[in-house]
Amino acid sequence: MSDIAVETAPPPIYVVSGGAGASGEQLVHTVLAQFPQRQVPVITVGHVRRMEQVEQVVAQAVSSGGIIVHTMVEADLRAALTRQAEERGVVSIDLMGGLLARLSQVLGEEPLGHPGLYHKLHRAYFERVAAIEFAMAHDDGKNPEGWPQAEIMLVGVSRVGKTPLSMYLSVLGWRVANLPLVVGVPPPAGLFELDCRRVVGLTIEPGQLTIHRQQRQRRLGAPGPTAYTDPASIYEEVEAARRLFRQGGFTVLDVTDKPIETSADEIIERVTHRLEAEAPSGRGASP
Repeated sequence: MSDIAVETAPPPIYVVSGGAGASGEQLVHTVLAQFPQRQVPVITVGHVRRMEQVEQVVAQAVSSGGIIVHTMVEADLRAALTRQAEERGVVSIDLMGGLLARLSQVLGEEPLGHPGLYHKLHRAYFERVAAIEFAMAHDDGKNPEGWPQAEIMLVGVSRVGKTPLSMYLSVLGWRVANLPLVVGVPPPAGLFELDCRRVVGLTIEPGQLTIHRQQRQRRLGAPGPTAYTDPASIYEEVEAARRLFRQGGFTVLDVTDKPIETSADEIIERVTHRLEAEAPSGRGASP
């Protein structure tokens, strides 16, 4: 018989909520961070609004040996979940009930019991976070299948400032993707299927671009000179990008000597103006 102990997988944690379950899920992961060597499955069951959903999640916890952590604010469903879990021998942890009861007593009024209220009251914040996550996921040409969901698509040669502008615009709440143009590599066909009103081609004076690239090359310790920093090659690269912008009917913005705030304001103004003044174009549907 082997003396080697076989480590069994820990039972799952079911995060149950009448809303999306984000707050309960975050708290569970915060706690699990204290046990970095164990991989505990976390299953979020959101938008629980009916009694049969309560019965289903309790049954799942019974069959898997899991525990339930819940943030239910609707009193009847919360009570039913707690009762059914106890009757069937499932450990359940109520993250909301105790605090709701105490506040109701202190404030002298009953809670509304409406799930998802926090998200509704802070919608702008969550939309901004989603925009930032979108920009990070679609930086530097990544995940082209998501481009049609972009409110703004930035296109340009290397070191023209696509990523900083994408992140700045996302903080303002815009879903932004960006695509680098590489010498000798045709842009993806999907670029020309987008609504051209939402695509902005960034251009820059070749001399300034040369300086940006030389500075980057020195920071990286890369050998030079190369075509990447050659003024003649850069001029041709910028001109090729401008031809592509004209081909696609894209808005063109010259970012030479402009602070990022100014460029962002101009992008928003021009995209908004084209959306209001022109009919939809390209195959990409407006988000």
